[in-house]
Amino acid sequence: MNKHHSPLALLAAFLLLLAWSGFAPADRFTWWMEVFPALIGLVVLLATYRKFPLTPLAYTLIWLHAAILLVGGHYTYAEVPIGNWARDAFDLSRNHFDRLGHLAQGFVPAILAREVLLRRSPLRPGKWLFFLTVCFSQTVSAWYEFLEWWTALATGSASDAFIGSQGDPWDTQTDMFMALVGAVLAQVTLAGWHLRQMTARGWMKP
Repeated sequence: MNKHHSPLALLAAFLLLLAWSGFAPADRFTWWMEVFPALIGLVVLLATYRKFPLTPLAYTLIWLHAAILLVGGHYTYAEVPIGNWARDAFDLSRNHFDRLGHLAQGFVPAILAREVLLRRSPLRPGKWLFFLTVCFSQTVSAWYEFLEWWTALATGSASDAFIGSQGDPWDTQTDMFMALVGAVLAQVTLAGWHLRQMTARGWMKP
């Protein structure tokens, strides 16, 4: 596929999914809160596409993360059908679809941070890159938890579906742990593939 076609195909798929997600969501306030990061991301990616295009791997992961946000926004995370199915099929205590979202919240920013650091800083693959990438992902996760807290303070019970703790007193800590797992997993599994894509585009020396 032409290098320009892949981002366009992902953009078209995103817009279709966005239209579906926004049609009669379970809770409009929650929909806006969940979808807003994806919309901000879209604006940033469109604004930087020509001056700082990303690897196909990064664009694909961003799309997958956005898809999770759009599905969670449409149903609310606690009521996503596949999460309810898994809860019933495996006798789980709750719908864990939001855990997938927080795993992605660490996984995807890790690849983005890694790409920016490798292309715009003196850092090279190694322990410091790994550590700082994890730190960035954890920072993203922490700020999202702050957002949930501030939303709860500002709106009260209107934020219940957005927070989606489902009665779990350790929900915040578990969410951040899932982001940590995602950040580590992304680098362990995709670092080589990611580096090859950057090298093939002349953004990294072989």
